[in-house]
Amino acid sequence: MIRVSQIDHVTLVVRDLDASRRFYVDLLGMENVSRPAFDFAGLWFRAGSTLLHLILEHDRSGPAGVNDGRAKSSRGFHLAFAVDDAEAAAADLEAAGVAFVTKPKRRPDGAIQTFVLDPDRHVIELCSPPK
Repeated sequence: MIRVSQIDHVTLVVRDLDASRRFYVDLLGMENVSRPAFDFAGLWFRAGSTLLHLILEHDRSGPAGVNDGRAKSSRGFHLAFAVDDAEAAAADLEAAGVAFVTKPKRRPDGAIQTFVLDPDRHVIELCSPPK
């Protein structure tokens, strides 16, 4: 029987590696880590034990971002990252000019979550535990 132990990595296709690095490393505090010498451009970041792999959009990749023409929603495809304080994170991101899908709100279990857009309009959730 197969038993998944954890998410190893998530891959996103992006248009601008530097803009994505600024978002994920400079704003969200992920660690830039080394990446194998693939024949296409990309970056790898670490968030805890999970890796985020970015691939620069090219003729053999999928398109960058998620753009199906519909409004962005917290109830569709998104990546969620745990943070100590989602409200404080939201204030920092707002000051940096990051676009929001939803401002911080309390879930029924007391956790706080906020949803923002990365440079390629991927929906990113930041979530902190109940206080």
